[in-house]
Amino acid sequence: MEYKQIDAILAPQSTNWVGDGFKVHNFFPAGHRIGKKMSPFYLMDFNAPTYFEPTDKPRGVDVHPHRGFETVTIAFKGEVAHHDSYGNSGIIKKGDVQWMTAASGVLHKEYHSEDFSKQGGWFSMAQIWVNLPAKYKMTEPKYQGISNDIMGKLIEEGVRVDVIAGNLKGVKGAASTFTPIEMYVIHLKKDSSFSFDIDENFNCGILSAEGTATVNSSLVEPYHFILFKQEGKTIQVESKEDTTLLVLAGEPIDEPIAQYGPFLMNTADEIHQAVVDFQQGKFGILD
Repeated sequence: MEYKQIDAILAPQSTNWVGDGFKVHNFFPAGHRIGKKMSPFYLMDFNAPTYFEPTDKPRGVDVHPHRGFETVTIAFKGEVAHHDSYGNSGIIKKGDVQWMTAASGVLHKEYHSEDFSKQGGWFSMAQIWVNLPAKYKMTEPKYQGISNDIMGKLIEEGVRVDVIAGNLKGVKGAASTFTPIEMYVIHLKKDSSFSFDIDENFNCGILSAEGTATVNSSLVEPYHFILFKQEGKTIQVESKEDTTLLVLAGEPIDEPIAQYGPFLMNTADEIHQAVVDFQQGKFGILD
C-alpha cells in the first residue's frame, strides 16, 4: 500500500467576516500558504460551528459579481439561501451543496435562510472557489442545487461518504464538473476507519470540519487542513471521535492566473474587461 505523502497540516488562521453572516477561516487563495498546490481549487473559506441568535433580518452577503470560476458551498450546519441574476435560487440545508458556475459573469447574493434566521442556531459551512480553464471561463452561467439525498452514498461499518463529485470506489457524485474533480464528505463514527485512493496526478487536501482523526498516521485536530503531495495514492483515516472530513482533489489547471476581487481570469486585460462589463451592467440585474 503506497500511502499519499502529507506536505503540511495547516492550523486555522484568525477569522474574518464575509458580510455579516459568515465568520470564516481562510485556508487558501493561490499565492499564499499553499500557492498552486491545490489547483483547480483557488480558495477555501471555512465557517467553523458558530452560534447565531435569532433575528428577523437574515445575515449574509448582499449582491456581488463573479466571473471566471465556480463557487461551491457546502452546509454542515444551518441553512444557506442563494439568488442570482440568471433567475436561479435555492436553499441548502445540512448536508446539501450549491454549485454555482459564474463563468462569463453573474450577480448573486447568499445569506442565512429566513427560517434559520428566525430560529437561530449553530451554523457551519465551507465555500470553495473552483477555477475554470480558459476555454470555459466565458461559458454561460449555471446553477446546481445538490441536495444530500441525490448524492452518491458509500456505506461501510461506522462510515458514510457523501460523494459530491467524481467517482469513489464506483459510487458517482451528483455534480457535473468542467475538469476532473473528486469531492467527498466523509462521516466517521468514533473509532472507525476508512481508506481510499486518489489519482497521483491530482492535487489533494482534506479539511477536518468536525472531530479529531488520524490521517496516514498523522494526528489531525478539528478545523485543520491537510495538504498532500503528488506522491502515493492511498489515504487512510481513523477517527478518535465522531468526525467529518471534506476531501478535495482534482487535476491541476496549468494556466496563468489573474485575480482581482471576485474575478478569476488568465490575464490582466481579461480582469479589466470583467470590471468594465460589470460596470456596464452586463452581468444582469439582481435586487
